[in-house]
Amino acid sequence: MSSWGKNNPDQAPKKYWSLEEAKGKLESYCSYQERSQWEVRRKLYEKGIKGNPVEELISELITANFLNEERFARSFARGKFRLKHWGRIRITRELKIREISPRCIQLGLSEIDPDEYYDSLLTQVERKWEKTTEKDPLKKRYKVIQYLMSKGFEQDLIQEAVGSLQ
Repeated sequence: MSSWGKNNPDQAPKKYWSLEEAKGKLESYCSYQERSQWEVRRKLYEKGIKGNPVEELISELITANFLNEERFARSFARGKFRLKHWGRIRITRELKIREISPRCIQLGLSEIDPDEYYDSLLTQVERKWEKTTEKDPLKKRYKVIQYLMSKGFEQDLIQEAVGSLQ
C-alpha cells in the first residue's frame, strides 16, 4: 500500500545499525510512543536492515509487548481525534497507510465517543464559520464543508452540523 523505499532502492541509509544495536534502539523507540509494525519496518529499512532479520526483530518486539497493533490503533485514534480533531474517515485512512488490520481499525475507532465526536464537529463548524470571511453565504458554506471534509468528517454529519448553524 505504501511506497517508501520503492522510489530510491539504492539510497544508502544515513547510519547503519548492527542487529544487537537495533534491538536496543527499537525497544526505546517503541517505549517512547506507540508504534506500528510498518513504522518499525520503515525505521529498520532506513538503518540498513532488510529481509529476515527485520521479521525476527519485529517478532521479538511483539513477544516482549513493545509492539501491539490493537494498542497502537486505539492510541492513534484517540490522539488524532482529541488533539488534531480529525474525523473517522481521516483516521481510518491514516491507519490503512500504516497497514493496520481492519479489525484493529474498528477497535481504534471505538475509542471515539459518538457524542464527543459530534460536539467536536459542531465546535469545528462554528470556529471555521467565524474565521471564514466570505460574503456570499453559499460560498462560505462550501468552504466550511470542504474544510471539514479535509479533516475527515462524514458528509451527512457535516451537512447536519452546518444546517444547525443557519
